[in-house]
Amino acid sequence: MKSILSLARLMLLACCAFSAAAHAGRNCEEKPPTVQAVMRGMELAERTREALDASGHDLVLLARVGQDLRKYGVHYSHLGLAYREPDGNGGHVWRVLHKLNECGSDHAAIYRQGLGQFFLSDPFRYEAAFAAPNQAWQQKLLPSMRDKQRALQMHHRPYSMVAYAWATRYQQSNQYVIETMAAAMLPAGASRMKAQAWLMAQDYEPATLRLDALTRLGGRISSANIAFDDHPNEKRYADRIETVTADSVFRWLERSGLGGRAQVVALQGPGR
Repeated sequence: MKSILSLARLMLLACCAFSAAAHAGRNCEEKPPTVQAVMRGMELAERTREALDASGHDLVLLARVGQDLRKYGVHYSHLGLAYREPDGNGGHVWRVLHKLNECGSDHAAIYRQGLGQFFLSDPFRYEAAFAAPNQAWQQKLLPSMRDKQRALQMHHRPYSMVAYAWATRYQQSNQYVIETMAAAMLPAGASRMKAQAWLMAQDYEPATLRLDALTRLGGRISSANIAFDDHPNEKRYADRIETVTADSVFRWLERSGLGGRAQVVALQGPGR
């Protein structure tokens, strides 16, 4: 009986979380989650929590496989900053600070969610990965996680899913994360341009997506959250779209020595 009541509470919380997440940006369809999707999302959240606890870190970059982007050479579609904070009862909880596009529109907002909400987003695959910046960097970042104004410092509302990594006209979700990371290493009040300059100096290399003119045109016409006019013409017309991906951030952290290798947490079986 106790387990049944626990499951019922879990389902109620999960459905509420799903509604909030749908409104926040995955999509705006009134589509309730299935029991299986809720259970698998919560299982992935629990396994991720266990792995994060075992890591001994206070802050990590956390990625999920929300969409199937394999044809573009991209594995993880979305990146957030997961951090540990006291729960007021002598323990702790993990929160995720991340940026979500709102209903396929041309703008986005910043959200702070629990692990359960983060993984209740109709993922393509029930898989997560996390990597930790070095300890000194974690400590510089933590105040930005817990303070609303600091968390919004690098946020830019106009959104494009393929925003150019070295421009400020738009900002996509993974770009917000890496610019927030850079801002923690700069004097208070630093601009996005200065954050990007710091990333360049630290040899960050964005991913290069090969998108031909027809693909770009179709994406721009059919989706408000896709724009290419911030990309330099010489790269855009050569079908080179340089943008921030979770994969490229993980590679950079390990290559630069600024962080550790990404660890994977996955459930067996397919997503949707």
